[in-house]
Amino acid sequence: MPVVSGAEFLNAARQSGYAVGGFNTNNLEWTQAILRAAEAKKAPVLIQTSMGAAKYMGGYKLCVDLITDLVDSMGITVPVAIHLDHGSYEAALECIEVGYTSVMFDGSHLPFEENLKLAKDVVEKAHAKGVSVECEVGSIGGEEDGIIGAGELADVNECVQMVGTGIDYLACGIGNIHGVYPENWKGLAFDHLQEIANAVGNDVPLVLHGGSGIPQEQIEKAISMGVSKVNVNTEFQLSFAKATRAYIEAGKDQEGKGFDPRKLLAPGVEAIIKDAEEHIDWFGSAGKA
Repeated sequence: MPVVSGAEFLNAARQSGYAVGGFNTNNLEWTQAILRAAEAKKAPVLIQTSMGAAKYMGGYKLCVDLITDLVDSMGITVPVAIHLDHGSYEAALECIEVGYTSVMFDGSHLPFEENLKLAKDVVEKAHAKGVSVECEVGSIGGEEDGIIGAGELADVNECVQMVGTGIDYLACGIGNIHGVYPENWKGLAFDHLQEIANAVGNDVPLVLHGGSGIPQEQIEKAISMGVSKVNVNTEFQLSFAKATRAYIEAGKDQEGKGFDPRKLLAPGVEAIIKDAEEHIDWFGSAGKA
């Protein structure tokens, strides 16, 4: 299965009432783990890179080549989209040029009129190359690559205007945050989500950011109300770190050589595979490829 535009399978998810995982990667091992989980579950997937992760990995072009080559060498048969997560205007344009098949332009921290203007330009340039576009209204709480959001509820009228730019899917603030959820978190604002879904129409896939730590029943309810893409990153980070730490604490090094990096990273990779498969089942996308 070639790497494809995210719109190719998110529209199907919206119409059929399930969601697709937007799973962030940070290196070769994470990418392999996500692909292994998606293939095992026969589920479509968006492999996402933040701007920071792409810089760490060697640049956007390297990320495209890495993911594309792994899809080929691993014999992946499920649809895979290469997605820029929370990208600036400049990053979105660069990713469109180097081969990403889906980009998120996040202008939610800008004045709305500027966000709207830049979104229109990104859509025009992306669609000319068959690239799908995600934009955000009402910033998501927490911090992502220096973009800080207070977790506002997205303005419904602004959501409608943003959809009018021709974007393929909409990220809208409904009380969700990045990172670990505090104990006093009030949960997702479902009444507001319903209002947004009614306003933008049944054909627009909605995106839930900050999927790590949201109770399963809340994720499933959000999906039933129009959420068609759920982002997960923090949970993978925590699982990977826990498994790697346990391996080190067990003292499984080679005398005189230290740790074999392939063995050291293996438990963390298996933890990500387990988490990804579990989320795919929650999202209802297993067997949808």
